[in-house]
Amino acid sequence: MMKKQCGAGVALLILLFFVTVFQAGEPVLAAESTSDVVVDSTQKEKLRQEIVGNMELPGEQQEYVIGYSDMLSISIYGEGDMAAANASADSRSDAIMGGGGTGGGGDTIRRTGGGVEVRMDGRVSLKHIGDIKVVGMSLTQLADYLKKLYVSVFDDPIVTVTLLQSNSRRYTVMGQVNNPGIFFLDFPVTIVQAIARSGGFTEWANHDATVIRQGSGLASAGTKEKKTLQFDYDDFLKGKYLEKNVYIQPNDVVIIH
Repeated sequence: MMKKQCGAGVALLILLFFVTVFQAGEPVLAAESTSDVVVDSTQKEKLRQEIVGNMELPGEQQEYVIGYSDMLSISIYGEGDMAAANASADSRSDAIMGGGGTGGGGDTIRRTGGGVEVRMDGRVSLKHIGDIKVVGMSLTQLADYLKKLYVSVFDDPIVTVTLLQSNSRRYTVMGQVNNPGIFFLDFPVTIVQAIARSGGFTEWANHDATVIRQGSGLASAGTKEKKTLQFDYDDFLKGKYLEKNVYIQPNDVVIIH
């Protein structure tokens, strides 16, 4: 009887563990320090092309760059989590929405209940090494950087950096839509999808859109290039100029006329 009770107890603990992991959300992206990765990127890309060809999907051209308010998990194999203080899900409603009042559009800052949040000064606090700047680095660059820092603390540390939640990649929709605001760009979104996500056109809209593309906001001074793109929804419905329905990029401003 005791064995059965112990077995049931273990099964319950395992079930609770998986439920907790599922509720916390799965990691978005992760990277290890390059010196700990056995298979290099050239070999991986060659094998991938053998299977799917030269297919290129939106968003895969560049590695993810860490930004403000992103939630990260930083761990060392055998040593565990290196966050000096884990971020906790709280009752704060950090609205980044537009529109104001009821019916306003946009998203609110999400927190996972774990990991470490990139602060407004671009830093995170980690055990043994204190505050470090992380904004502007890719996950791989940060893993390499941390390995060099932690080698003075641990013997040949294997560092893993995981993006638990992307809060920094955003775009703005304003003008003649029902729910203007600021939205998270956590999956590929076209101009048409951005319009739909913000509630569609108002009755006064003429169905034209201007996208102001001003870069990620993390570029060095003097290297930012701003450009504008024009989109006509009525032409799109007629099957004309479909290539103008481009994918939204971080920091884009979509103005609906």
